[in-house]
Amino acid sequence: MAKDMTLLWGSGSPPCWRVMIALEEKGLQGYDHKLLSFEKMEHKSQEVLDMNPRGQLPSFKHGSFVLNESYGACMYLESQFKSQGNELIPRCAAEQAMMYQRMFEGLTLTQKMADVIYYNWKVPEGERHDSAVKRNKETLCAELKLWEGYLQKASGSYLAGKSFTLADVTAFPGIAYLFRFGLNEERYPKLTEYYNLLKDRPSIKTSWPPTWLDDPQAKDLLKDI
Repeated sequence: MAKDMTLLWGSGSPPCWRVMIALEEKGLQGYDHKLLSFEKMEHKSQEVLDMNPRGQLPSFKHGSFVLNESYGACMYLESQFKSQGNELIPRCAAEQAMMYQRMFEGLTLTQKMADVIYYNWKVPEGERHDSAVKRNKETLCAELKLWEGYLQKASGSYLAGKSFTLADVTAFPGIAYLFRFGLNEERYPKLTEYYNLLKDRPSIKTSWPPTWLDDPQAKDLLKDI
């Protein structure tokens, strides 16, 4: 089954990492994969464009089926291989509802994080506006406090309860990205506890971004958030 799958991916990309975690959780090792460099613009290569006209990663293919959106790929893998590996959609209606809620809220968290990080990357220092920097940081801070509260009130150790689900598959890479860029652990103890719990999970540890392994030192961009 996995031999019919191809994944084109980039190291450190939360969307790419989501798909890799889902593949590991479903026991679908042995798929064909190729690590591409964002810095070298390899995600704009013809090889990627043939699968994903947007020139974005991940680009995922199973047989003749192409799924380039990471959420779609993760949901597809769980649907098609439900009886294989770990079950990622809870059977309890309440937990399932919570799973979908946290899954799609995770997109907002990732976007607000990106607004802070990519503003610094893409806007030259002399062209940055203090008001924009402040606004982005305040918005991310409010979002993080919301997630800190979710975890404080959670009925289990995971985002949707007592079981690891698609909510964790999709949200964890973004949360790990936050800590990669220096999120204050003392300020967000429940997020830190969640991050430390999941980072050694086999599916996550196996798929840990190789560029992060080569350079394990956390950055300090989010230390004041």
